[in-house]
Amino acid sequence: MNRKVFLKKISATGFALPLAGNFFLKEVGTHPTIKPAKLSNGDTIALVTPGSYITEDELQQSIDNVQQLGFNVVYSNKLLLQNGYFSATDSERANDLIDMFRRKDVSGIVCARGGYGCARILPLLDYEVIKSNPKVFIGYSDVTALHLGIFKKTGLITFHGPVAASTFNDFTKEYFDKVLLNPQKDTVFINSTSGEDENIYGVTTLVNGVAEGILTGGNLSIVVSLIGTEFDIETKNKIIFLEEIGEEPYRIDRMLTQMIQAGKFENAAGIAMGTFRNCESKLDNPSFEKSLTLIEVLKDRLGNLKIPVIYGMSFGHVKDKFTLPIGINVKQNADEQTITLLESAVN
Repeated sequence: MNRKVFLKKISATGFALPLAGNFFLKEVGTHPTIKPAKLSNGDTIALVTPGSYITEDELQQSIDNVQQLGFNVVYSNKLLLQNGYFSATDSERANDLIDMFRRKDVSGIVCARGGYGCARILPLLDYEVIKSNPKVFIGYSDVTALHLGIFKKTGLITFHGPVAASTFNDFTKEYFDKVLLNPQKDTVFINSTSGEDENIYGVTTLVNGVAEGILTGGNLSIVVSLIGTEFDIETKNKIIFLEEIGEEPYRIDRMLTQMIQAGKFENAAGIAMGTFRNCESKLDNPSFEKSLTLIEVLKDRLGNLKIPVIYGMSFGHVKDKFTLPIGINVKQNADEQTITLLESAVN
């Protein structure tokens, strides 16, 4: 058999097979899981803007928020740059992020905001630097692209949680602390009942059941945008969490349909959705005179799956936020509407 054909065939099996010279064939995108060190009060946190720009007022709010959590703050002179809707050029944003991973005095990295642009820097990142300098990396929304890309390329556990300019209320601080500062196995994520965030459907179980799997996901639009790329989400045996903002029901329908037709739910273990904020038909200027509601779309697209499905949990573009580790074993209980960590996400 032709050697190239042979190598291609055994590579496609997904097994790691020894070859001459101690080289191994390994399935693309698989890496041993790396847990970052836990955070402690007094640690230094770096602020970065890997997507859109922030104003000086937003920077000061970010600094105040992180300092009130008990950390020191550093950032580079690139943080307040503006390049159209980006904070800087692609290379400047990528280099700034890598510089913060490289810095020995930095214990964690918090994105000041999301916006747009994180996916553009994925091909520019030095993943060996990230892998060799594992540390807490946190953000949500557009930052989803970095979470999925970094985990796929390095195996580093990262965290879908508040950006630095977020509202850090008691609920958000509680789960930030439970996951990153005082980690415990069997931490249970229990949805907020404070009423801080409008959720007309409440926490809704679309499909009952209990499942275990690796937690992955993020913003729905970003997850869908990565399908077909080298940073595409891997969903086999995974608990997929999804959140969204500002998309009409037909757009949610379109994105979930794409995930269905791409086979993303076929071998998944479960689906947990946050509160999809401002995702109903726009009354002042709707795209269609008649529309399904958000919950009708979710029931239609996901309600017939044979895996647990929950809507309305406490994460996403809301004030009461969980800090969710990407790459950790969890249990999803759709009957009790909870997610439980089955291992600590940090060392």
